[in-house]
Amino acid sequence: MRPAIFMDRDGTVSYEVGYVNHPERYDIMPGSAEAIAKINSSGYLAIVITNQAGVARGYFREEMINAIHEKLKKLLAEKGARLDGIYYCPHHPDVGDPPYRQRCCCRKPEPGMLLQAQKELDIDLSRSYIIGDSIKDIQTGANAGVRGILVLTGYGKGEFEYGSDKWKVKPIHVAENLLDAVKWVLSGKDHEDE
Repeated sequence: MRPAIFMDRDGTVSYEVGYVNHPERYDIMPGSAEAIAKINSSGYLAIVITNQAGVARGYFREEMINAIHEKLKKLLAEKGARLDGIYYCPHHPDVGDPPYRQRCCCRKPEPGMLLQAQKELDIDLSRSYIIGDSIKDIQTGANAGVRGILVLTGYGKGEFEYGSDKWKVKPIHVAENLLDAVKWVLSGKDHEDE
């Protein structure tokens, strides 16, 4: 079993622009490809997990998510990086038509996407991390026994500065961006006190 570094998509790997309803609106942030390349050369799997309730809301079809993920893979490949998996949740518990309107086990903070990846890719969750720009990402990790790191990109800075007093679960580290977070994980600083 291998450990993984799970990454939120929008606001963590790529720019947060709201609902991405066209590939031209999608781009990765500086340092993201370098961060993922570092994961690729380590013993970790690189996996993106993302809520995409725009499908349930009728803003775009699932085909658009696939088109965006093809662009993501292309942008990473151009810089020598690759993902070992991409998992997304198209559901919303209260909006849209079935089958997209449902209470599912995959919508973050539920751990379904991590558990699916664990099963399909033989992942050791106890040695894995999740990196995201929302406390919801950190809670998702906690719900699966995965340590969480908050980045200050996307919604992260606002959540950290204005909402951290209400958090029920705390990140083990706060990083400026994805690259800083990955460097911290790979430095082994999380295990210095063990």
